[in-house]
Parts: sequence; structure tokens; C-alpha cells
Amino acid sequence: MTVNRPTLRSALALAALIACGTAASAKTLVYCAEGSPENFTPALNTTGTSFDAARPVYDRLTQFARGTTKVEPGLAESWTVSPDSKVFTFKLRKGVKFHSGVNGFTPTRDFNADDVLWSFDRQWKPDHPYAKVSGGKYDYFADMGLKDDLVSVEKLDPYTVRLTLKQPNVTMLANLAMDFAAIHSAEYADYLAKGNRKEQFDQIPVGTGPFQFVAYQKDAVIRYKANPGYWGEKAKVDSLVYAITTDATARYSKLKAGECHISAFPRPADLPEMQKDPTLKVISLPGLNVAYWAFNTQKPPLDKKDVRLALTLAIDKAAILKDVYMGAGTAAKNLIPPTMAAFDDAIKDYAHDPAKAKALLAKAGVKTPLAIDLWYMPVQRPYNPNAKRMAEMMQADLAKIGVQAKLVTYEWGEYRKRLQQGEHMTGMLGWNGDNGDPDNFFFLHGCDAARPGGQNLSKWCNKAFDAKLTRARTLTDTKARTKLYKEMQVIEHDEVPDFKIAHSVVYEVLRKDVVGYKQSPFNSHQFNGVELK
Repeated sequence: MTVNRPTLRSALALAALIACGTAASAKTLVYCAEGSPENFTPALNTTGTSFDAARPVYDRLTQFARGTTKVEPGLAESWTVSPDSKVFTFKLRKGVKFHSGVNGFTPTRDFNADDVLWSFDRQWKPDHPYAKVSGGKYDYFADMGLKDDLVSVEKLDPYTVRLTLKQPNVTMLANLAMDFAAIHSAEYADYLAKGNRKEQFDQIPVGTGPFQFVAYQKDAVIRYKANPGYWGEKAKVDSLVYAITTDATARYSKLKAGECHISAFPRPADLPEMQKDPTLKVISLPGLNVAYWAFNTQKPPLDKKDVRLALTLAIDKAAILKDVYMGAGTAAKNLIPPTMAAFDDAIKDYAHDPAKAKALLAKAGVKTPLAIDLWYMPVQRPYNPNAKRMAEMMQADLAKIGVQAKLVTYEWGEYRKRLQQGEHMTGMLGWNGDNGDPDNFFFLHGCDAARPGGQNLSKWCNKAFDAKLTRARTLTDTKARTKLYKEMQVIEHDEVPDFKIAHSVVYEVLRKDVVGYKQSPFNSHQFNGVELK
């Protein structure tokens, strides 16, 4: 991003203060973040790192109660849903203020329906004045089917909005609590457009959230200040700082030194020592997540099921769980984790069988050595604590069946974009659930998401699977939905679009003086309501 000089000076000064122990201040909460955001507009992103950076600034129509999967009112104080789950009518809160003084902007009005329409129209309508700003890719909106399913978003009066769909969707209220549905200021957008500064909209954010953006220095620090007039649960500190620290060992050192109060993604090897430290608290939750290795079914010979199955049988999953997860993960056989009610435990995981893998390659007419690429993430993620080590282990296993895997990685943002475009033959990624509904996992294998740029990294489009995915969204009967999801898990298992690796336990580490922090089942980080003793 381009940062103006006062903003840059502020960020540099803040970075220096952190190094001198600013975290000791009772009014400044410091979070050791694992990476830099791509920008500050959630609709443009799909990574937790970028969502985390934007989350203090924005609100959504609905929201999840902090630390739970329960949907509660957000910027909409109430709503009604039609009996067929096609029409959603929202009564908006009155008196909600946008942040002022950011990037020279001072709002002249409160939040209202115009801001809701602006925020959804940008993602939906190609002629929207901001549709193509910052690349104009709205992957969540498209991959979840909203691009095609949305009929209208209407302003019935300044504080009433009606959203209408082509087909029923019982997941919609939970979907609208997700980060991509953040509500922006239409007035701020107009202010920047008049000054020919549209590109600043996604880099210097304005919202209604519990914290206001102050400054950002890439790969170093993000600074926020409390929004004292926030309509909801208020910040209990004056300032919030994200100290961007990509190395897990360095994050641990900062925690011990008091330079950070909260840190995510500790190394599994460090957990025993952390748990013995009287100045720290280690908290954990079973992860609503999955780590997987995607096979690009559009690239031969991975278009053949026998080849995909051969690669699956070649990998020693038990060794990965022992060496990489160190007890902080369980073997994955389905896309959804076993904590979800729709999980089909009757499915049998594929066993490690190199001899059968060789036979399947021969059956498929594949001559060895077969050269493939194996992409691995450059960063630590909650579902994968060490992707490079995992890739090296997989590379060794594949060599035993005559498959030569070239290891490939890129900078995190570039890595994700190239994967979504389908440049890889095989690639590692994973998923953290966003809303607690099975649909939020299964859409990753939907046909909408198999497009270039979509989040279906296998580019696998199975019509039977997709029909069940669409049908399940229309059903209010939980048993009927569960039946469809179990049938979908059988299809996934039989067709092998990817190798499912693990569901991890998610750990976070806090200093003892942190009070009120609640770990999220979605692995998001929220800091209003958090204070320091």
C-alpha cells in the first residue's frame, strides 16, 4: 500500500515503542499476529490473517456471540425470515456512528440502509463504481453462490433492508455474520471517489466497529484505537496493536518478554514449556478445521481417480500426525471435523499402502517416474503447524512409489491466488470454519467454487455432489440435511478430489494479566471486551 508520511511516521514510532516494551502499558493490548493482511476489506480476501486485521474495524448485519457459534443481532437489531427462507428483512440499528478523522474523512450521517446496499452491491453488480477497485475479486460471495442466487437487496426505508434469494437458504443468517459481509461506509467511498483516491478505500478502512484504524506498516505493525461510542460490547483498552511476527519462535520470545499479550499458532513443540510458565496461560479448542492436499483434477493424469487414490495411499498419515502435529491433531477422513453432527463416522479412511499405490498407477497407464509439483504453504496455519516439514515427508513417501514431487511455495497472498487460479498440480491448504454449518465446508467442493479463482482447489465439479449441496441449503429439517451431507461425504471419499490430512487442536497463548479473552471456534480473534489486570 501507499502510506502517507504522517501515517508512516506514526507506524514507525509505534514499532519502536513496542520494541521498548509498550505492551507493559495497562491501556495497550498487543496481539502477536502471524502475518500481514492483503488489505482491509474482508470481501476481497479468503485468509484468516486478512480477516483478523479487518475485524476490529467492521460490523456485519448479524454476528456471532463472542466465543460461540450463536448468531445474534449485529448492525441489524432484528430480522424476519419468510417461511420458505427466501426473503430476509432486517431492521437496522439507529444512531450507529462511523469512525471519523480517518484519512481526512468526517461522516455527516449515521449508518443506514444505503451502507448495506453499497456493501453488497459492490460484490454483486459489475457496474458498481468500486466493483473493480483492488482487483475486484469477491471469492466468498461468488463461491457461496450469492452472485447467482441473489435477486435483490432493497432499501424499504432508511432503516429497513430486504434481501431476496432465488432459492431458499437456511444458512443465510449465519453467512451474513461472516467477514465477507462486513458493512462499509458509502459516504466514505464517495468522499474518496471525489478526490480520485478510490484505491485507499481498501487500505485505510472506515467502519462502525469497536476499534478505529490508526496506522499500518507492512510486515511490522497495525495500530488501532478504541471507539468509545461503539454500540456493542466496548473495548476495555485504549489501544490495540498487532505486532506482525511471522516466526512462531519469535512470537514466543515476545510473549515471555511481555512485548505481546496474546499470540496464536504456537509451535506444538513449545507447548509443554509454555504450560509450565507461570506468567502464561495456554488455552485450546478442538479445531473446526481441516488440512488437506488438493489434486487438480483438470491436469492429467490427476483427472483419473486411480491416480488420485494412488497418491493418497502413498502417504503415511500416521507419521505426519506424530511428527508435525505432535499429538495436537487427529486424522481426517472427511472434509468436516468429527465435532459436527453431520460427520459420517461410518466412512473408512484409506490405509497407507505403497504396494497398492504402485499397482493403481500401473492400472491407470502411468509410467514412472511421474513428475508432479507439491505446493506447500509458506506460513503456519491453525490447521497445519509446519507445512514445509509435511511436504518433505510427503515427498519422501511419493518417491517410494516412483512419483517425483517438486516442492513449490510462494509468498502467502500470492500462494493462495495462484492455487485458486489452478496453476498447481497438487497443493496443500486447509479450512477454518466460518459459521459452524456443514455447508461452510462442503461449498469448497461445489461447482461454483471450481471456477478459476474459486476456492475449490481440486477444480472438481461432481453434479451429484453439487445437487445435494444446493438442496441441503433449502431444508429446515436437520435430519434431512444431515442425510444429504452424509451422502456427500461418501461421494467425496469415493472420488478422492483431495487427500484429507488432519483436524487440529487450536492453541493460543496469553499472558496471565489478560482478562476476558474468549477463544473463537472459528479461529478468529476479537478484542473488544478484553482488558489487562
